Formats: sequence, C-alpha cells, structure tokens
Amino acid sequence: MQTISVPREQAQVLINEFVRSVYNWMAVGLVLTGVVAFYVAHSETLLRFIFGNKLVFWGLIIGQLALVFTISGRVDRMSGQTAAMLFVLYSSLNGAILSSIFLVFSGASIARVFFICAGTFAVCSVYGMTTRRDLTSLGGFLFMGLVGIILASVVNMIFIRSGAMTMIISYIGVLVFVGLTAYDTQRIKRMALSRPAGLDQDVERKGAIVGALSLYLNFINLFIMLLHIFGGQRE
Repeated sequence: MQTISVPREQAQVLINEFVRSVYNWMAVGLVLTGVVAFYVAHSETLLRFIFGNKLVFWGLIIGQLALVFTISGRVDRMSGQTAAMLFVLYSSLNGAILSSIFLVFSGASIARVFFICAGTFAVCSVYGMTTRRDLTSLGGFLFMGLVGIILASVVNMIFIRSGAMTMIISYIGVLVFVGLTAYDTQRIKRMALSRPAGLDQDVERKGAIVGALSLYLNFINLFIMLLHIFGGQRE
C-alpha cells in the first residue's frame, strides 16, 4: 500500500481532519456516558436493577470488557457503522456503571474534578500532538503500569479493601494515564500521517473510533483516579 505524499501544509490539513474526527467521537462517548450516568443515578428503579442484582452488575462489567476487546481487536472485520454502534453502546453501558459515583461523591466535587481532569487531559494531549520527542518507548512501560493498576485494584477491592491502598493506586494511576494520553495522542497523529491514499470514508470512521476509544478510556480512568484523590464524599 502506498502512503500519502503531500506538501507540509496539506499534510497538516489531513492530520487535523482525522484528529478532529477522533475527538468528535470521543466527545460523543463522554456526553453519552455523562447523560446515562446522571439519569441512572436519579432513578431508584434502575439503581436497584443494576447494583442490587450481582448478575446484572457483573453482566454489564463483562459486556463492557467484551465490547472494548471487540472494537479494538476486530474493527477491521466490521463496518464503520457497526464500530460506531458498538462504541455508542459501550459508552452507554459505562455510564450506567459510573452512575455509582453520584451515590458516593457530591455533585459539586464531581463537577470540579471533571474540569480538573479536562484541563489535565488537554495539556497532555497537546503535548503528545506537538512534542518532537518519540514517545513510542514509553508504550511498554505504561502498559505494564496499567496492568499493575488493574491487578492492584482488583486485589484491593476483593481482599484488602483499604482506603490507603486506593489512594496509592489513584496517585500512580494519574501518572500512568497522563502518560498514556500523551502517548496515544502521538500515536493517533502518526495514524493520520500514515493513512494510505484513497482511503474510503468507512475505513476513516473505523480508524477514528479506535483512536477515540483509547482517548476515551484514558479520560474516564484519569477522571476516576482524580475523583478518588480530590472528590468530596456526600454527607
């Protein structure tokens, strides 16, 4: 396959178009998650249905994981429309699970932490887009950090149940997801530059959704880690 060979100005236009599409899809996912989370949190019936039934709760968790692996690993075998529908479904399911934060943290602290997260994410993303430093070497290290966070969180949730451990995981998690945001942003920029000539709209959409999913996951996880650190619990 031949890659696009264009002048610098036109290459920048191509980057901007693809990156804009990625961030648009990410914004769609975040809005859906927020709306669903708010709606579920204010519905006693839905809260009982989701969190009062372990089968439903763990079914949603497993469903989320299945959707992430399906979108990430099988996107080449599906249409752009299917990928978009799965991303929308995942964002909605995630919103249902995240509705629990409204039961633990005050609305004011959730809003405050959201803006802190948005600002932090924006700075990291701009850095990843503009830095001349190759962040590829950080990928393996950050992935290992992510695996460590997941394992430590599961162990803490099931066995230890320590508030201090939660805070330690949260501080480490902030560092990991800050790094992943810059790393994934640079990776998305490279995707924009290496797109083959004559790429059709369906393939463009699938690439944008995969990029949006990675940034969406970074944003959500960074938000949760910051919420554990700065969030004020409901009285």
